[in-house]
Amino acid sequence: MRSFTGILQADAYAGYNPLFKMDRDLGPLTQALCWAHARRKFFLLADIATNAKRGKNAAPISPIALEAVKRIDALFDIVREINGLSAGERLERRQESRLLATELEAWMRAERARLSRSSPVAEPIDYMLKRWEGFTTFLGGGRICLTNNAAERALRGFALGRKAWLFASSDRGDESQKTDPSKISSHSSRRRLPNTWRRSKSMQQSAPAR
Repeated sequence: MRSFTGILQADAYAGYNPLFKMDRDLGPLTQALCWAHARRKFFLLADIATNAKRGKNAAPISPIALEAVKRIDALFDIVREINGLSAGERLERRQESRLLATELEAWMRAERARLSRSSPVAEPIDYMLKRWEGFTTFLGGGRICLTNNAAERALRGFALGRKAWLFASSDRGDESQKTDPSKISSHSSRRRLPNTWRRSKSMQQSAPAR
């Protein structure tokens, strides 16, 4: 990340904070926060189905959290409509999102003013309002997604396999573990089949030296 410039889309992990500081050598990155993370915090307080399974131990459903989920889902509805469009076309449709985001911010600030510090729903509201600039970065660019779900899905395989990859067995195996996933991901993003690349690599390694 030391030489990276541009937009970083992620959750609000504090470890990223130095990347957004003005004194960074290559200048601060632009922060684009993930709306899926923000929505999840509200959803946990408004999950009617899960609460029903808890019976008498169920916590009361928060009507504020439920309303927040509905308002955020309206933004995701627009995202689904513009998927597949060019960056310029998506940016034009972002004006609809801007109106919804502005209304959401005003509504959250009004609700937060009436809540006590101990209110469970105050935490997810504060999480968003304190970082509102990062949450609305997507409004200014057609290339910016509403979430970083695609990146997290790409990393899921590493999280699931990390225990199996503790030992590379050899220097060659270690090198493959470092480079192969990157190449496979690159091929997948270009609509090329990773298995085709694997077969090609296998044939190259088995070919007799000239």
